[in-house]
Amino acid sequence: MKHTWKLFVLLILFSCESTKFESEVSLPRLFGDGMVLQRQEAISIWGKGVPGENVRVSLAGAITSGTVEADSTWLLQLPELAAGGPFVLEVNNQKINDVYIGDVWVAGGQSNMEWRLKSQVIGAEKEFAEGGNQEIRFFKVPNSYSAEKLDDVVGGEWKVADSVNMKDFSAVAWFFAKRNNQEMKVPVGIIESNWGGTPVEGWTDAEILVEMEGSFLAQAKDVVENRDTWIAKLNENEMNQQLRDSMVSNPDTLAARNVASIGYDDSSWRKINLPDANPLQHIAWVRKKFNLTSTDDIILHLPALDQMAYVYINGKLLHYKDWGVSMSDIEIPSDMLLKGGNVLTIRAINTWNNQPRVGQKGEMYILESGEKISLEGTWAYSNSIVEPQLPKVEYFNWMPGMMYNAMIVPITNYSIKGAIWYQGESNAGRHEEYKELFSTMITNWRRDWGLGDFPFLFVQLANFMERKDVQPDSNWAFLREAQTQTLELPNTGMATIIDIGEAGDIHPRNKKDVGERLWLQARKVAYKEKNLASGPQFDSLFRQGNELFVLFKSVGEGLELTEGEEVKGFIAAKENGDFQQVTATISDKSSVRIMLPEGSEKGEIRYAWADNPEVNLVNNLGLPTEPFRAKFE
Repeated sequence: MKHTWKLFVLLILFSCESTKFESEVSLPRLFGDGMVLQRQEAISIWGKGVPGENVRVSLAGAITSGTVEADSTWLLQLPELAAGGPFVLEVNNQKINDVYIGDVWVAGGQSNMEWRLKSQVIGAEKEFAEGGNQEIRFFKVPNSYSAEKLDDVVGGEWKVADSVNMKDFSAVAWFFAKRNNQEMKVPVGIIESNWGGTPVEGWTDAEILVEMEGSFLAQAKDVVENRDTWIAKLNENEMNQQLRDSMVSNPDTLAARNVASIGYDDSSWRKINLPDANPLQHIAWVRKKFNLTSTDDIILHLPALDQMAYVYINGKLLHYKDWGVSMSDIEIPSDMLLKGGNVLTIRAINTWNNQPRVGQKGEMYILESGEKISLEGTWAYSNSIVEPQLPKVEYFNWMPGMMYNAMIVPITNYSIKGAIWYQGESNAGRHEEYKELFSTMITNWRRDWGLGDFPFLFVQLANFMERKDVQPDSNWAFLREAQTQTLELPNTGMATIIDIGEAGDIHPRNKKDVGERLWLQARKVAYKEKNLASGPQFDSLFRQGNELFVLFKSVGEGLELTEGEEVKGFIAAKENGDFQQVTATISDKSSVRIMLPEGSEKGEIRYAWADNPEVNLVNNLGLPTEPFRAKFE
């Protein structure tokens, strides 16, 4: 019996030795130091290797193994694991350190989701001063697009939320993640996959879109039916983009100093009047001479530079202004200046539309002892003498399926808690098809992830543009309605921000309330809490004579006004009549009384129905009432 036991042990040892896990394997870029994996979901680990070779994966005490398939791919799953960390993820001979398990969210959409904390976000300095949070990590998927589905993202790495890294994080996603971490007491990972100015069809599989009707159909068919042609076209465009980006980001330092020096001969340059000559083109070099009687306490006031700019004084670099960052007043060091003649030189670039802008009326001057020296008027301008013109780069990312192929498909094996989304501005002109498009995209993503109807939380468009009291034809109002209708899909939630936009800026700087309102939706949709997550929502209405009573749900402890005695934002129209403002007051805890126009037997009321409506009706949490329209008789 003793000898039999020894033989059994030897057989086990021999078996383990014969199954080795030493072959080289590659992992997607999402797998790297500092990563966060989803708790309480099976964890997929995948990659490439030598067909037939063995692969073993271990994490937090869980181990699994398998074999590389004939096509060189492999995919293994670890069981559900509880939140915690840091752990080491081992894949054969590779080790990935500082791995946490918690909640992972995809942060998608366009520029308002992409908008960085450092870009004049209200309250950002306080966040930086607090130093971040080691349990929150972000992975930024680089902007990219493809005519074919990719198996990996083109770049990116996990970054810990410290006081340096967090400046480049999505502001909305940061405030959301911070709440997630604080209230759920778990690590949080954010995978940013977003791109400014993009429509929803660019984030949706073109092969699905060709089965639908809409303004996108011809383009979707073109992408699907002529894939090889598009691949070649995008490759050529990518080469142009790489050349352009190299030209833009790497100015010749010696040449720049020469061009920006006071003695440089710019007589061959064109003469233009700024700011009237805006927009400029290509890499725009502009020069303006000015005189000083002193070199002390000199301030440059030039806040309007779009998008990026290198600012030189007398041949020396004074400031670099990045995209999305405004240019504050700059005190010019006295040792850069001369008594008498000086020259201001600017190298301006706009990679978005190749139309840089320098200055705006009334906002271009130098302060000398409090006195303004105007910079408006004649400047010397060149966009081809100093540097060659930029190669033509087209943006095909907005085409059906292009961003989906490159920025969504490669991450769909990665288990997530859900998605947060802020988009719609680029589809407002086609609002009539948005509900179907947006719903299709959500369903498309859920199918690809294979996690069921995972929570999908989105932001309704903010108030924006000129305020008009009566605007029944507002595209933005119709788009908001389409977003509300998308809530028909299960496990969706919407954050209404009709009260915190800015008339003159499509990128409102209050991102904290946006992220925290999304978090209220997450508590309800993703974590199944019974919390109040929305502002008042239209429920029903009834009529008594010339008065109309509108009933609301999600009122909490009751309807309130942020200001005044009357409810602002209601308009009404008789059947086939024109809309007009109407008087409305809070009737009781959950209803509003509206005085209808004389002779209104049938008609329609609308609330917050404009690009930038004036509103003041909230619940006890201060959450604004959702825009709506309803018929009455």
